[in-house]
Amino acid sequence: MKGRPCKVVDTSTSKTGKHGHAKCNMTGIDIFNGKKYEEICPSTHNMEVPEVKRLDYQLLDVSEDGFASLMLPDGSTKEDLKLPEGELGTQIQEMLDQGKDIIVSVLMAMDEEQIVSAKEAPK
Repeated sequence: MKGRPCKVVDTSTSKTGKHGHAKCNMTGIDIFNGKKYEEICPSTHNMEVPEVKRLDYQLLDVSEDGFASLMLPDGSTKEDLKLPEGELGTQIQEMLDQGKDIIVSVLMAMDEEQIVSAKEAPK
């Protein structure tokens, strides 16, 4: 919706009127920033659906400027994702400071990536 990857949370359809097509009203929540978007389109039109992937990586370290160092399945590292702001970022940093092994989930859609959750790795 509006060029952003969203999760549709509400839909409604209006009846056909004097201008032809029935209209669909959709409300969606952006999967990365939580903003709410609304869109109205004719019921006969197609909507684009983003391809969303969720992958788990082991967190190795966090740099001074807040970038996470993640281990990829092939053993190489990925260091282009920032630690999320707010409660999740604080929780990850605390777990790291306690010396825990951490697995983070990264959500990917429309050339955007973001760490969305973290858990302690099984022993």
